[in-house]
Amino acid sequence: MLVIVMENQLLQPQNVCQGCLMADQGGHPRWRAGELRCGRSLSRSSDNLPEQYECQMGFRVANIE
Repeated sequence: MLVIVMENQLLQPQNVCQGCLMADQGGHPRWRAGELRCGRSLSRSSDNLPEQYECQMGFRVANIE
């Protein structure tokens, strides 16, 4: 499940991505084959943390299972 990581909360991508020009037609992040296509991968600081990305709009996106 993709989430937007804020300082003190997690948000559903639909709440943030609806107005983004990089989002797909449904207002969702462009997540394909386990990779965020509308952002860049951030290096992992620990194997205990989920993979994180920074989207084109500057938000941090994490894939949590």
